[in-house]
Amino acid sequence: MTYHTSLLEDWIEQLYKKIGIYHPEQLDYRDIAKKLNIRLTYLEMTSRLFKDLVIIDSRLSTEEQFEDFAHEACHILRHAGNHMIINDLFLELQESQAKHFVYHFCVPTFMLRNLTFCKSRKETVYLIASTFKVSYELAEKRLDLFENKVNYHKFLNLVENY
Repeated sequence: MTYHTSLLEDWIEQLYKKIGIYHPEQLDYRDIAKKLNIRLTYLEMTSRLFKDLVIIDSRLSTEEQFEDFAHEACHILRHAGNHMIINDLFLELQESQAKHFVYHFCVPTFMLRNLTFCKSRKETVYLIASTFKVSYELAEKRLDLFENKVNYHKFLNLVENY
């Protein structure tokens, strides 16, 4: 199977390896936060970044907290600027990037490629969700992203060999 990683996928792999994370069972957002010197607190409010502190909604499941942490971590690790004063279009771009980042941060490609997929799609989604400790919805979308990229490369190979 041909799969060419994106710059984001490569960046996440390098980040994880730099902090000693190689396997899905190591993907505990609290440990990741410590290794990246990201301060966390838990409150009964929607998750957000406040200055250099990530506030996680304490009412969420562990899976949802991981996903929210990934979103806020993207802002810390990859974005600059104060969301209160930046241009609306730039803010929209950063939010879109953070939403996309979550899929790759929570289910890194270099780990996903090591999974043996099941025969049924539903079982594969469940496998991803349970292996990476993410919601079923995130696992399903992540599988879509992965399959779309694989299929795109298959299509390119067909066109090149036509």
